[in-house]
Formats: sequence, structure tokens, C-alpha cells
Amino acid sequence: MHTIEAEDYRREILGYCYRYFGCFAEDATQETMLRAWRARDGAGFQGRSSLRTWLYSIATHVCLDMTRAPQRRALPADLTGPGRVPDDPTTLTTLPETTWIGPASDAHLGIDPSATAIERESVRLAFVAALQYLPPRQRVVLLLRDVLDHSAAECAGLLGMTLPSVNSALARARKTLSRHEIAPPGHDVDAGLLEQYVAAFEAYDVDRLVALLTDDAEFTMPPFELWLRGAEEIERWWRGPGEVCRNARTIVTSANGRPAVAVYHQAGDQRWEPFAIHVLDSAAGRISAITHFIGAHHFAEFGLPAQLP
Repeated sequence: MHTIEAEDYRREILGYCYRYFGCFAEDATQETMLRAWRARDGAGFQGRSSLRTWLYSIATHVCLDMTRAPQRRALPADLTGPGRVPDDPTTLTTLPETTWIGPASDAHLGIDPSATAIERESVRLAFVAALQYLPPRQRVVLLLRDVLDHSAAECAGLLGMTLPSVNSALARARKTLSRHEIAPPGHDVDAGLLEQYVAAFEAYDVDRLVALLTDDAEFTMPPFELWLRGAEEIERWWRGPGEVCRNARTIVTSANGRPAVAVYHQAGDQRWEPFAIHVLDSAAGRISAITHFIGAHHFAEFGLPAQLP
């Protein structure tokens, strides 16, 4: 096996590991490639036609072997009901980074405008969060069968399971997901709506921002536990704690199959530093959800600059 051929599948494997763990999974991807390289002359790999399947087998066992945070990763709406803007924002509760689903760059995941609807929806934040409810083996069975379209026989071979046990695990996984409310897929934020959001945000024109929202829009801000629902409550945030975003600059990017905006806060007369990545959803031509991933560490994973001059 030529190492360069395995590298052709790196983005696919990264996307698989991301869906499994709910966070940027470069370590699991690298471990998969390392195990593949070490086993390149063994009996496990039997030719170019089976390379992809073989790599997914290795990645699956890496995912099952690696120890992660004791609790499943989540989004704020999975943990609490919607809240209200506090009078004193310093009272807001934050939870450790390992609590939260993280964003993933479309470029890293290999999601582009030509990607199928299934590919785009399978990296949507709500779907990735819902996967975390599943036990590990059910999670990989559902990913392999429903997302990657492996046959039941292929899954059985990858996992060392019988066909009936694969089908049973898939049925249980689907039943578990059906019991959890997964927001219906939103629509892509079109170029005009995205442009309006960026312009209004950089001008910090709250009236224009609110006009872009659906009445029941959702507003989340990991690592803050608080999340908001409704244009009125979001407006209160923007006119209160959100004032820290005045004079921000932005870079348009994409994450989890959705348009995203990287926001830089002014840190001096001639310098802006990374603050948050906003992932947007829309419905009926307006913005229905904004997920803010706060923290400069997200920017490196998106290949974004460490500061703007």
C-alpha cells in the first residue's frame, strides 16, 4: 500500500471521527493513518479496491479504543431550557470545553457546494449532538450504515459482529434518535442574507440584526450554558452584554455544512484578535439559529489568521 493513497482518504476519516466524537478529531485521524502505515504490509489490506473499507475499519477501532470525556458532548439546548439575559453577565455559567460539541471546518470535512444533502446534514450540529446519545457501538453502526452507506455485511465484517446483531444495533440506534428532538434541517443562508448579517454585525446595528431573525430564533454561545430563544430576548443580549462586539471585524467561512462568520474583536488601535465563530441556519429567508463558538482556539482549526491588522 502506498502511504499517499491512504492520505487521499484523510478528510473522509476526519469527518467520520468528528461525527463520532463531536469535536475536531485530528488525533484520532492521525492515529488511524499511523496504524494503517504500520500494518501496510500485513494481511489486513488486500488491494486498492478495499483500501477505503480497510481504513474505515481501522478508524472505527480507533474511535472505540480512544477514551474521551466521561460525559457525552452536547449543545446548550441539550442540557437546559432557554434562559433570559442576566442583569449581571459575570454571573453566567461556563462549562469545560469537553462538555461541548465543537465546530468543524467544511474544508477539513471535505464538504463543498457539490456535497449531497445527506453529507451536509450528517455534519449539522444538531445531528452530531444527537449522535452523542448513542452507545459507542450503536453510534458507529448508524454512521456506517445511514451516513456512509455501508452494507450490513460490511459493518459486520468491520466490527466482528453477526448480521442480526448489526441490524439490531441499527434499529436501537434509530429508535434512540427518534426519542430525542432533533430540530428539522434548516436551509442554507443565501449569499444575500449572509451579506446583510455581516454588514449589520460589523456596523453593530441591532435594529438591522433583529430584523434578520425569525421570531423564534435560537442563540447559543458555548462554553456558556445559557442559551436564548426568540428575537426579543436576543435583542436584549445584543443591547446588553453583546455590546462587547462593537467595532468587530469578520471573515466569512463555513462550518458543519453551513455558512459561518469568524468574528475578531478590537484589541488595540491597529489590531483585532479572534473571538468567536458564528454558525448560521435560516428558515423562510431569515436567520433561525446562531451558534457562537467562543474561543480563539477554534480559529486555528479553520486555518484563520491569529489576528487582523
